[in-house]
Amino acid sequence: MATYDTQIHTGGGGWQDDAPLTVNIVNRNQVVPEDSPPSTGTTVTWSGDAGNGSVTFFDGGSTFQGTAQFPGEGPVGYRGTLAG
Repeated sequence: MATYDTQIHTGGGGWQDDAPLTVNIVNRNQVVPEDSPPSTGTTVTWSGDAGNGSVTFFDGGSTFQGTAQFPGEGPVGYRGTLAG
């Protein structure tokens, strides 16, 4: 499990702080280890009523970059840094 401080990038608004993202995949410990972030190159994709997204992890899992789309909104850039 890993928690990230996140930002979204809208067309005219630049990068803006967003809610923290916690990544926890319980039955696939190799993808997101219980006590550390995902490894570089790992991609996680999700889709549901609260929105969808796809992110890829870099720098030993300390950062991610990707896209997200929330209900009633267009897609935005999405990035995060491992919370301290």
